[in-house]
Amino acid sequence: MAVEQPMRTPAAPSGDQTRIHNIGYRSYDGPRLGRSYATRSLYSQSLRGSYGLGRSVKSKVLPMLLFVVMCVPAAIMVAVAVATKAKDLPVDYTRYAIVMQAVISLYVASQAPQSVSRDLRFKTVPLYFSRPIETADYVRAKFAALASALFILTAAPLLVLYVGALLAKLDFTDQTKGFAQGLVSVALLSLLFAGLGLVIASVTPRRGFGIAAVIAVLTISYGAVSTLQAIADAQTSTGSIAWIGLFSPITLIDGLQSAFLGASSAFPGGVGPTNGEGVVYVLVTLGLIAACYGLMMRRYRKVGL
Repeated sequence: MAVEQPMRTPAAPSGDQTRIHNIGYRSYDGPRLGRSYATRSLYSQSLRGSYGLGRSVKSKVLPMLLFVVMCVPAAIMVAVAVATKAKDLPVDYTRYAIVMQAVISLYVASQAPQSVSRDLRFKTVPLYFSRPIETADYVRAKFAALASALFILTAAPLLVLYVGALLAKLDFTDQTKGFAQGLVSVALLSLLFAGLGLVIASVTPRRGFGIAAVIAVLTISYGAVSTLQAIADAQTSTGSIAWIGLFSPITLIDGLQSAFLGASSAFPGGVGPTNGEGVVYVLVTLGLIAACYGLMMRRYRKVGL
């Protein structure tokens, strides 16, 4: 006996289930601001980040604290000069950054990794280069931002000293000349320290390693050079003191400003480089800045691939 089979309705084609949803994406019809705008934005963001602006409160503590530490001694010196009616400031404008070099080194060590290590760690560098910005734009923006932050850190106490000297009615011409010499000195220091800090920090995506490496390079080199200079002075080998000073960033700036800016030298015996030796200091300083820029370019060309 035949059994009647139920009729089956054929399945609807899968294409009938397709739906198009408008989720609100729109094309951008505004102006294309290009590379220069992107570079300026990266510079501004990096400069603000060097002082924790636009970031958490925790990120602001250390850079702001170091800024205060840099300025407080200058304010105390000014107060003493005004109260005692001194005829000159206790410290020359060109000497202040050398005296406070430990604070400057700590600032570089804390902010150079913050500027570049996070981009390496979270692999955001290729995202920058996917837009109109190029490798040179990225490197220039980062370099200029940290150098500007360092210049603010080192020039602010000089401004405090200058204003205080004028309030104390010290000689206007002498103070203006010393202030201008101090600004030239800290500008070179800012470029050199920014370049060294960024090159070292760009080697590792680990911020902690970057901080330790920057501190080690800046402090160990200064300690080693100072020790060798003291030994040379004790052995009356004064001719080698200036040449030994070429191997540390701090002593480089010290020798350069004592040779050309009329600053007193912190070298043993107070004898800085001659003008001829000072030319070598200038060439080494500018060469180091250029080398740091070149090494960063090479590093980020590889990272951006």
